[in-house]
Amino acid sequence: GAQQPVVLVDVESGEHRAIPAPDARRTLSAPAWAADRQLVYLQAQSVAAAAGSAGRLVLQDADSGEVRSQLWSPSTAQVLDVLGDGRVVFDTRSPRQNLREAAVGSLGEGTNGRWLSRGESTDRQPVYSPDGDTVAFSSNRGGGMNLWVVSTSTGRLRRITSSGSYDAEATVCSKDGSIIFTSTRDGDLDLYSMDADGGNVQRLTDTPGYDGGAFFSADCTQIVWRASRPTPGEELEDYQRLLTQNLVRPSKLEIFVANADGSDARQVTNLGAASFAPFFFPSGDRILFSTNHGDPTGREFDIWAVNVDGSDLEQITFSPGFDGFPMFSPDGSKLAFASNRNQK
Repeated sequence: GAQQPVVLVDVESGEHRAIPAPDARRTLSAPAWAADRQLVYLQAQSVAAAAGSAGRLVLQDADSGEVRSQLWSPSTAQVLDVLGDGRVVFDTRSPRQNLREAAVGSLGEGTNGRWLSRGESTDRQPVYSPDGDTVAFSSNRGGGMNLWVVSTSTGRLRRITSSGSYDAEATVCSKDGSIIFTSTRDGDLDLYSMDADGGNVQRLTDTPGYDGGAFFSADCTQIVWRASRPTPGEELEDYQRLLTQNLVRPSKLEIFVANADGSDARQVTNLGAASFAPFFFPSGDRILFSTNHGDPTGREFDIWAVNVDGSDLEQITFSPGFDGFPMFSPDGSKLAFASNRNQK
């Protein structure tokens, strides 16, 4: 049977190389880099990969393709984050959606992992603080969707937002631990920033429409995110009506950038398509993202790149199907992304 691969792109040559994941047809989480030459991801143990399906944490050598299962998980994951010392944290897709952490060493070393959170809550979108002492995540524990942090040493949980609204999609600056997140606290889906302890909350966007999925540049001086900008009239009214029901239906998303404090915000793309999962080049002057631009059916998603000023738009992948969630290796020489190419 055909295998679902992780695809690598050499940044200098542009050469594409698929490294097939073990076991045909089984769904993968978005990959992350554990080291310059090692990828880590969660793979479902069942072909259906429904919520509650077991999974395994896989470490794969990007050069040889050698695979080592690091641990078994009672469920698959959607989001994982890797710390420089070799730890990985991930959420779980199960009726009890808690956070799990494991130490991912060199190939051949495994671990049983441990639960970082417990309870009948939905804990998701985990991300480490720069020192690895805490993990920030969104959760409905305590009522509503808020941002929490959990100590990786003691397990102590602390809520850092309590606006009574949707607070989620957190991203953490690798320099000072400051956080950018999406919230409906002021009646729209906007970006906000705050200190690592939850203080000094600042609103960064205020244009009607969804703003979310933000990422910092490597030096944390810039942010990039996806946004919808419904036109005034029926389109905006439909967006606002759905928002009162805690729903969104953006068919068109564009890429935006700004300084980390929200100043000098500007639209980078104007493709009239669904563009998402932006990620800065290590230099901070160019952006990768996934989009269905150019496909009349809207079903083909490829990786594209563009300068932060909107110039030099370039298509990176051309394979039928879905290519998304691009991420550079720590040394900036390779690019990994998830793909369903070669599946049947």
